Amino acid sequence: MNFERTRVDVIDCAKTYADGTRGLQPTTLAIEPGEVLALLGPSGCGKTTLLRLIAGLETPDAGSRILFGGEDVTALAIERRGIGMVFQHYALFPQMSVAANIGYGLRIRGVSADEQRKAVGELIDLVRLNGLENKRPAELSGGQRQRVALARAVAVRPRVLLLDEPLTALDAKLKESLRDELAELLRRLHITAIHVTHDQQEALAIADRLAVMQAGRIVQVGDGETLYRRPGHPFVAAFLGRVNTLKRDNPALLRNLLPLGGLLLECPPARAGQTALLVRPEDIQIGPVHSGAGQAVVQRRSFLGDRLQLTLALADQAPLHAEVPRDHPAKVGDTVGIHIAPERLMSCEEMA
Repeated sequence: MNFERTRVDVIDCAKTYADGTRGLQPTTLAIEPGEVLALLGPSGCGKTTLLRLIAGLETPDAGSRILFGGEDVTALAIERRGIGMVFQHYALFPQMSVAANIGYGLRIRGVSADEQRKAVGELIDLVRLNGLENKRPAELSGGQRQRVALARAVAVRPRVLLLDEPLTALDAKLKESLRDELAELLRRLHITAIHVTHDQQEALAIADRLAVMQAGRIVQVGDGETLYRRPGHPFVAAFLGRVNTLKRDNPALLRNLLPLGGLLLECPPARAGQTALLVRPEDIQIGPVHSGAGQAVVQRRSFLGDRLQLTLALADQAPLHAEVPRDHPAKVGDTVGIHIAPERLMSCEEMA
């Protein structure tokens, strides 16, 4: 089953509510044909507002433009945009079978019974629901219900697929397995998809690119690895993982050095003039005390299953969190050597 790959352009799109609240600041964003893009951010950041504007469920402010494949759809109603939607709780019809749920959109559009059977059969194969055609939603697992909802959303061959927090209602273990399944399904569909989530791991696992949002604005767009390793905004660094903040006094700042447990670490030229720097816990190297390393005392040792988190006390920095392999020998009260590769230091300031 082939789907149209539609480019989506959001141009100076904003939303102000009747009480004057600005739900979305003027926003410009391009989603490439066939791309899965995640709108990622905390509650209230504007991601759902942007999704609803793209869907046609909200009316944007004057001057906003939304294009599907170059066609201006800003004033079109949702039913005329060619949108497929998957919601948090899937919204399946409980009294209908799997096949009837998937074919519902085709049926209300007056598609012939033969065409309905053909399309539903192809989608059941595509999402691997063979043998479950006559089951009701209550008889299915969470993963199977998700696949039914996805098949129903794409049965009408939408131009764009929108997913609104599709895994939110699930427990952590089920969510982990279903996000991988959803990622694989979206790759097989080759459809342009926009996925709203507040879950960083979900966005990293599913999306080709992420648009990280804060306070009604997109602060950075990019693939997950780039955003994690080279964030262009301190909010992105903190939201996509844990970070430690390292401070520098004026003497260290003038020499572009970083105090680290008695060691003065030379910083990259790009970090010159920055009074604070960020580093991720996994980028702090912990080992024996030696002349080329700073010193820290282990205050706390937390076993996290696949790794250890160490809380470290330093003479010249606030306590730091470091993550090390689970079999690392460091114990509470031990003095350890500490080092950070300079290229792992990240900016605490927004890049121009």
